[in-house]
Amino acid sequence: MLEAIGLGHQDEEVYNALVRRTQATVAEITQDCHLPATAARRTLQSLVELGLATRSTGRPTRYVAVSPDSSLEAILRERERELDGVRTHVRALMDVYRAGTRFAHPGELIEVVSGRDEVNHRWAQMQQDTRAQMRGFDRPPYAAPQEHTESNPIELHLLRQGVKYRVIYDTSVLDLPGWLEDVTAGVQHGEQARIHANLPMKLAISDDRLAMLPLLRADDSVVTASYLIHPSPLLDALVALFEALWERSVPVRMTAPGRELSEDEERLLTLLAAGATDKAASRALGWSERTVQRHLTKLMRRLGAQTRFQVAMEATRRGWI
Repeated sequence: MLEAIGLGHQDEEVYNALVRRTQATVAEITQDCHLPATAARRTLQSLVELGLATRSTGRPTRYVAVSPDSSLEAILRERERELDGVRTHVRALMDVYRAGTRFAHPGELIEVVSGRDEVNHRWAQMQQDTRAQMRGFDRPPYAAPQEHTESNPIELHLLRQGVKYRVIYDTSVLDLPGWLEDVTAGVQHGEQARIHANLPMKLAISDDRLAMLPLLRADDSVVTASYLIHPSPLLDALVALFEALWERSVPVRMTAPGRELSEDEERLLTLLAAGATDKAASRALGWSERTVQRHLTKLMRRLGAQTRFQVAMEATRRGWI
């Protein structure tokens, strides 16, 4: 069981015996494990060096087991750090490899990932490897059930580490329950969010080194396959497409101190400016359509507007959205 963290079969057998006794002499371990005294002593010394046991100064020498939850956890953390170092080295080697094969082997520039679990795994890995910013188009369907309503712990961790998240949401997500609360929580933690009508695809871009482009058919309800796009003219084009649509999208903003709008009014204006219907806005806000219309009428009077378009234009002019 403990071979995964570097302990051999004999090491584990001696450690288990020591844990059962909590402390033992070489003779006791020799008897319990049916080992020669020299092998028992050598193995116990190895456990001491690994931090799994301590050695007394009395006579006869007794070896004391260190609490497994702390000692084994320390070894696990060290192994994880070593594995992270290997992964970093592999990524660096792959960057060198792809730089040398960028034009010689075009097939290396695009991978196809199949299976929902594998897509979710590569998506999580892609985020964890991001160092500067994640950019993306967000629209249904999703690889994980109710993905749109669940907080993304990886995103929250990376935001705290200073990684920038910029996400453009398709207006179709306005019909999904809990979407507005989820995005608002992300914005509160530092995500920059915008809304755009009719996004052409789902897309995620990690720094300028990797993009994930889900493969979807018209009848697909979940994502089960994706392209991974490595550095290439195609990746450059996807980055340029994101930046162009970002400039044309409606920001999702939190109400700032001193604003003339309530939080509900600001959310409603953002939704309407993004092209949401009264029905979609009511779902997103948890209101009835009549409540949406009542708030809209109040805003029209307040801004001296006659149409929804004029409301959006005047709100934009005043810097409300």
